[in-house]
Amino acid sequence: MGTTNERMSRLLSLVPYLLARPGISISSAAADFDVTPKQLRKDLELLWMCGLPGYGPGDLIDLSFDGDLVSVTHDAGMRRPLRLTNAEATALLVALRALGETPGIADVESVHRAIVKIEEAAGGSQPSDVVIADTIREDADTARTRERVRSALDAERVIRLRYYTASRDAITERTVCPMRIVIVHAVGYLEAWCRSAAGVRLFRLDRIDGLEVLPERAVVPSQARPTDVSEGVFPPRSDQLTVDLVLEQQARWVSEYYSCEELAELGQGSLRVRMRYADEAWLLRLLLELGGDAVVERPGEVAQRLRRRARDALTMASRRRELVG
Repeated sequence: MGTTNERMSRLLSLVPYLLARPGISISSAAADFDVTPKQLRKDLELLWMCGLPGYGPGDLIDLSFDGDLVSVTHDAGMRRPLRLTNAEATALLVALRALGETPGIADVESVHRAIVKIEEAAGGSQPSDVVIADTIREDADTARTRERVRSALDAERVIRLRYYTASRDAITERTVCPMRIVIVHAVGYLEAWCRSAAGVRLFRLDRIDGLEVLPERAVVPSQARPTDVSEGVFPPRSDQLTVDLVLEQQARWVSEYYSCEELAELGQGSLRVRMRYADEAWLLRLLLELGGDAVVERPGEVAQRLRRRARDALTMASRRRELVG
């Protein structure tokens, strides 16, 4: 029967193959696919049972049998072998190349073989600037930081860094033993054992304000475990607060820089997001800085406190102008 991957590839190819050869014998088709007639019959039976909920035969793909001969009577649009579009191939290549360069990958050779196969299938597609920008968001400074971090990882050296913590609006000094670089939702992170926190932490590369690679050899404690990022870097927690914002085009960067869930595009560049936060004082400072480029939709209590803070700031500014005048 072969591997599951081999059978899936065969199933995806069978429909366009049979459409091009109506009434072909099962034995001839089996020979072309290098399987036994018995296995091909099982594949055809599986195809025939692919359908809509309820999974009755013939819902999406319908076959006609006449003794040992088979024809497709309904193809569900599968008239040609599936191929990646240029955009799909490019996005996949960018992700695979980033994966292949990430330290700690167990089977780098498999990643490289996959890249070669996709490039061949896509006619040697090269990543376009647009796709790279959508796939891995980093400016020149962040790229340099990533390369320095990668060098420290390769050399197994301790890193001293200055790091901006957005949720507390503070810069701290950290000494860390790097573990790996991870890319989550198009953003690069350094995962490391942080000595001051005595635990594993993730540091966004674009928030590293300064970095020094020390001559000391990095030793990661045995109890350190990689972070589960399958649900994102900061999965929602029941104790977190949320606020729904409408961000104008000039403030869309907030959705990429802070922990937000995108809710809807509103047109003319504006975006509705749900933002998670831990400190309301920090949130109000951020919203005041954004001015009219961010509007609080809910909860109403946050909107009221924001308006009160804005009025107080305007009153204080007016009094200062009077004193100066």
